[in-house]
Amino acid sequence: MQVEGLTKRFGGLLASDGIDLDLRHGEVHAVIGPNGAGKTTLLAQLTGELAPNAGRIRVDGRDITRLAVHARSHLGLARTFQITSVLPNFTAEDNVALAVQAHAGHSFRFWAKAHAVAALRQPARAVLERVGLAGRAGVLAASLSHGEHRQLEVAMALATRPRVLLLDEPMAGMGPDESARMVRMLRELKSSHAILLVEHDMDAVFALADRISVLVYGRVIATGAPADIRANAEVRRAYLGETHA
Repeated sequence: MQVEGLTKRFGGLLASDGIDLDLRHGEVHAVIGPNGAGKTTLLAQLTGELAPNAGRIRVDGRDITRLAVHARSHLGLARTFQITSVLPNFTAEDNVALAVQAHAGHSFRFWAKAHAVAALRQPARAVLERVGLAGRAGVLAASLSHGEHRQLEVAMALATRPRVLLLDEPMAGMGPDESARMVRMLRELKSSHAILLVEHDMDAVFALADRISVLVYGRVIATGAPADIRANAEVRRAYLGETHA
């Protein structure tokens, strides 16, 4: 994925200020920055939820800047959200099977008849295995821990067979053990996906990221390897602070 000059205004507020970045297969590219930096606005433009005022978004050389959300999904983009969006009264497997069904273009009103179909169940179970939830497949989502909810949301994104994963704070609200599990899972996933990670947990970011872009007031002030970002004086002043020096 290549992003060139992405610009988004809300009245007089410049939320995305000519953003340039690229995302390569097999890497985790983290986007960090303080609250209000424009990270969620950036993700919304990449997925098609918001239209930019200027700039281009390309996937494999194809301009997708004006494509609808569903069209981008079928080209291999999938997003998770800062607040989990699972169905609490369905099992973990049901949630993933519904994602498989939705991506295939079937109506949810057929779920009552389709829930036992192997074409939905088999890929759902395979995805749950990938995220470490195979043993929790039959558990209602409402009974899963917060960390398991996050794992389930990643599973639902994977059910759409994406090439690009856009992850919005997947470690939000997690304890140390849950964060460590998520880091291990994402490290394994990056071998087969390009992952754009928006995250406030700096320990997770520096454990996972191959490259980091720092966003401040809608503008990328630095992009580079984790060691370079740690050593960047402008980044330290703007965001990281001395605790991460």
